[in-house]
Amino acid sequence: MTDTQIISVAALEDKVRSIFQSHGLTAANAQAVAHVIVAGERDNCKSHGIYRIEGCLRVLAAGKVTPDAVPEVVDSGKAVLEVDAHGGFSNPAFYAAKDALVARAKDTGLAALVIRDCLHFSALWHDVEALAEEGLAALSMCPSYSFVAPAGGKEPLLGTNPMAFGWPRAGAYPYVFDFATSVAARGEIELHRRAGTPIPEGWAVDRDGHPTTDPEAALDGAMLTFGGHKGSAISTMIELLSGALLGEFMSKEALDFMGGGDLLPRHGALILALDPTTFAARSGRDPIAEGERLLSAIPAQGARLPSERRFKAREAAMRDGILLSTAEMEQLDRFLREGLSATD
Repeated sequence: MTDTQIISVAALEDKVRSIFQSHGLTAANAQAVAHVIVAGERDNCKSHGIYRIEGCLRVLAAGKVTPDAVPEVVDSGKAVLEVDAHGGFSNPAFYAAKDALVARAKDTGLAALVIRDCLHFSALWHDVEALAEEGLAALSMCPSYSFVAPAGGKEPLLGTNPMAFGWPRAGAYPYVFDFATSVAARGEIELHRRAGTPIPEGWAVDRDGHPTTDPEAALDGAMLTFGGHKGSAISTMIELLSGALLGEFMSKEALDFMGGGDLLPRHGALILALDPTTFAARSGRDPIAEGERLLSAIPAQGARLPSERRFKAREAAMRDGILLSTAEMEQLDRFLREGLSATD
C-alpha cells in the first residue's frame, strides 16, 4: 500500500459534503462548510483544510452548533447589512448575504456585513477573494478565543484575531492576504503538537510567561502577537471592530461562553466591501490600473505577492488532484462511516 493517494478537488468536496450532510447538516450548510474546507486543502493550507473536519464534528457532538440553521439576512436599507447565523457555521451565513452585500457596495460605494451568532473555523481569504472577484476591495475580520497575551503581558486576553484583505485585478488572481495577528495560527501549533515537533522561538510563552518551543506548553500558556506592540494594537482593534462595535462576543467572552477552548468559537464577524470605481469616479483615473502599477512592481523586484504560493498550489490541485496521505484518506472514510463517534 502506498503512503499517499490522489483525489480530485471535486471528489474530495463530495466526500466532505457527504460527511457533514450524513451527520446532521442541511444540504446547503454542508456544501458551504465543505467548500471552504476543501478550498484550504486545495490551496495547500493544511491548517485550514481537512484538519478542520474533526473540530466541526466535535462541536456538533457537543450540541454547540445548529446543524440545520437557516441564515437570516436583515436589510434595513442602509450601508450596514446583517445576517444572523442563528448559531450555525459562519460560511453559510456569508454566502446567504454575499449577493446583497455586493449589490449594496456597488450602489453606495461602501457597505458592511455584520455576521451575528456564528461558529467560526475557516480562514478569511474565502470571503475577500469572493468579493474581489466581483470587482470589490474587501476587508474581513473576527475575534476568536483569548489565547494570546497582549504585548508586555503574559496572560491570554486577545484572540488570534485574523484579518484578510482582497483587491481585484484584471486578468489575474486577486491580491489577497490573510493572517492572524498572533505570530502564528493556533492550528499551526496544534499541527506541531500532533507531529511531535517544536514550534519556532517567539511564538508563545508557557503559563509562567517564559518563552517556549514546546507546543504542549504553548497551548497551555499564551500565544504572542506578531510585531510586538504593533500586532497587539491591531489585534485590539479587531476585538473592538468585530466584537464591541457589533455587540457580539469578544475573545474572552467567547471562551467563557463555550466553557473552554476545546470547541470552535462562537462570535460575530465584520466584512467591509468597497467599490473602487465609486471612490475614484471623479479622479479620472482607473483604480484597478493604478493598483496594478504597484502590484506588478513588487514581483518586478523579485519579491513575492501574498497568496502567490497558494494560487500556484490551487492550479496544481485543479490540474493534478490533491495529494493526501493514506492515513488522511482512512480518516475521511472513518468520519463518513462513524461520524461523530470517530472523534472520540
